[in-house]
Amino acid sequence: MIRSTLPLAALVLLLTGCEGISGADASGNIQTPAAPVPTPTPTPTATATAAPAPVGLALTGDTSPVHDPAILKDGNTYYLFATGAVADREGLLATRTSTDLTAWTFRGPAYTALPAWATTAVPGTSGIWAPDIVKRGSEYRLYYSVSTFGSNRSAIGLTTNSALSLNSPAAGWTDKGAVIQSTSADTFNAIDPAVFTDAEGREWMAFGSFFAGIKLIRLDPATGLRLASEPTIHSLATRPAPGAVEAPFVVRHGDYYYLFASFDSCCQGANSTYNTVVGRSRTVTGPYLDKAGRSMLDGGGSAVLASAQGTGARYVGRGHVAILQDTAGDHIVYHAYDTQRNGAPTLQIQRLTWDADGWPVPQ
Repeated sequence: MIRSTLPLAALVLLLTGCEGISGADASGNIQTPAAPVPTPTPTPTATATAAPAPVGLALTGDTSPVHDPAILKDGNTYYLFATGAVADREGLLATRTSTDLTAWTFRGPAYTALPAWATTAVPGTSGIWAPDIVKRGSEYRLYYSVSTFGSNRSAIGLTTNSALSLNSPAAGWTDKGAVIQSTSADTFNAIDPAVFTDAEGREWMAFGSFFAGIKLIRLDPATGLRLASEPTIHSLATRPAPGAVEAPFVVRHGDYYYLFASFDSCCQGANSTYNTVVGRSRTVTGPYLDKAGRSMLDGGGSAVLASAQGTGARYVGRGHVAILQDTAGDHIVYHAYDTQRNGAPTLQIQRLTWDADGWPVPQ
């Protein structure tokens, strides 16, 4: 259980993380945010806010509202999936496509209704949040989160498909049920999945939001579900209470595994202090260390994307990243809040290079 000296109301707000989408109501429905109400947030660490705000690609088309983007390149097409709710225009697991990473077209929802198992596991849920998309062999695996505002009664589900359809994005998906669940009896929060394969071909999923931080479990490469023979839950990153760390993403580059995570508060529109940090490890299970050698288990993390609060930047609260690795060059994909559009969550994409010491640098 979380222990904190904060008032209960403040703690509930802080524990929501990306569970409370910008402009979301208590059921998770995305709305164009009204003037945001400032809420108590942890003070950003010096390392987490030191990086300059990157410029990014000049995106066009349907790029907002986009929250918690997941991206996959398949052939010559980029597919983007994002958080959504039943009542939203975008629907559940909103799907967008592009052929050049800059011009985006909304295609519709990947799901038209919540899976029956999800509403039983998480009563009151009305949205599907924070997806991740991977392709393994000829199978597309779309992972997703279900939860409710301020709770760790949550679950990560999996749906699979043999093809991605431009005109009918909801066609062909077969829901496989829960990969992992959490309840109030657990110290972790089963949302924000990030799936990757290690150098030995083993399949893993990082996940977590607030509570006891970022966790890691083994998956069965054949099914994409949790590997029954390996029940260990590894800890990758934590911060002091109220534990403002979430939205992991792990990639392998060179001799290291890189753990990206988001610090501080998302989902407060133009007041969001969300920012992105990174650590790295030669082994999948860590420890992940930042540039100063501080473990992410001790609150460490080197700045990748600053929140941009106080700089006059149009887009602030940069976080919940996905890393697109491509032979043509890597990119960092994330959402930020548009201060000129009442804090609307908006897709952002930067080129990503790696410096001489092997650390990621957005361009």
